[in-house]
Amino acid sequence: MAKPVSLPRIVALRYISAGKRSHLVSFISAISIGGLALGIAILITVLSVMNGFDREMRENILGIVPHITLSSDANLSLAAWEEIESISTAQPGVAAVSPAIEYAGVAATEAGSRGIIINGIDIDSAINREALERFIDSGSLADLAGERWGVTLGAGLAESLAVSVGDSVDLFSPSISLNPLTPLATFRQFRVVAIFRVGTRELDNDLAIINLSAARALFRLRTPHNTLQVATTDVLQADSVHTALLDEMPGGVQATSWTSRYGAVYENIRFSRSIVGFLLWLLIAVAAFNLVVSLIMIVRDKRGDIAILRTMGSSPNTISKIFLWQGCLIGAIGIAIGVVLGIIGSLQVTNLARFIEQSFSIQLLNAEVYPLDFLPSELSAIDVLGVVIGVMLLCILATIYPARRAAAVQPAEALRTE
Repeated sequence: MAKPVSLPRIVALRYISAGKRSHLVSFISAISIGGLALGIAILITVLSVMNGFDREMRENILGIVPHITLSSDANLSLAAWEEIESISTAQPGVAAVSPAIEYAGVAATEAGSRGIIINGIDIDSAINREALERFIDSGSLADLAGERWGVTLGAGLAESLAVSVGDSVDLFSPSISLNPLTPLATFRQFRVVAIFRVGTRELDNDLAIINLSAARALFRLRTPHNTLQVATTDVLQADSVHTALLDEMPGGVQATSWTSRYGAVYENIRFSRSIVGFLLWLLIAVAAFNLVVSLIMIVRDKRGDIAILRTMGSSPNTISKIFLWQGCLIGAIGIAIGVVLGIIGSLQVTNLARFIEQSFSIQLLNAEVYPLDFLPSELSAIDVLGVVIGVMLLCILATIYPARRAAAVQPAEALRTE
């Protein structure tokens, strides 16, 4: 036996669809659907962009920067550094430890000079080699292992020094060579073997990477290295690991977390996500309020139909269900359109931003201001599901008052005023 068709559902569908006597109702429904769809599409796209920033910070920028840096101003022996390394590797939450040398220096060519950070790393055991290789713009990071006096530069630094792969650059140490006549700066000529581009100013403009042995000779260190770079299993737990390491370290050893350098930027991204998400949810709430107004107008327009249905035996509960169904159908159609547009927008927003930059010769994101110089995006199924559920709940709540107004219409009064 066939299941009987629901009268409220049929009437609600007729009210939404265009008909000879329902142009106003159809127009109001279309406006409500369009408002919901636009708000949902914008919300999903913006949340995807914020997810993209979060991903780039965690996986890319923080993949190159050590999560924790252990350093000492004293000339520690190899045995002392090995003890520090063993303490670090035994700490829960530590994924890898690698020796390094880090000093401020100067890079100079005939085109000019620039103050930079020089990192000396063991390329074979570096914790950030895999992440760094993803951002090599030209040359090869493997050449750094094969050439002692090789250097890898950030793209912004290479551009300011007017060098490319194969060119030479002088790296100056802060240490001074003393002779009977005059102090001389310590420097060495290096050959550029690779150029990387991460997309953030601090790395692209201020970082040069050389071999550990070359750094030891350039800075005239008596110790094998002056820092240990620590990678944690969870970058967001670096502060707690950092605190635990400080408690275990011998005197004179300092520990610095990535949050001291990039923490403010990362928190700003997360805060911006919360604020922008809240404002966009307010936009959707306005669209839901528009749905309330639209349904009230539809109820006023359909008072005659409501009165006829009541005189034919329909209960107030049936009338209420008609407009509950109508509000839910408007919400469902708006959500479906909004989700499709939002997914398309999330997948294409990076290409759209690049097209705008190329077409109008503008830069939407300046690396001098933002942590990235491009617009990333990462679509999250959890975000989409959350938006769908949240908007559907708003639509259901928005239909309750108009549905009650419709159920309260008195047939005699409605027919008398028609």
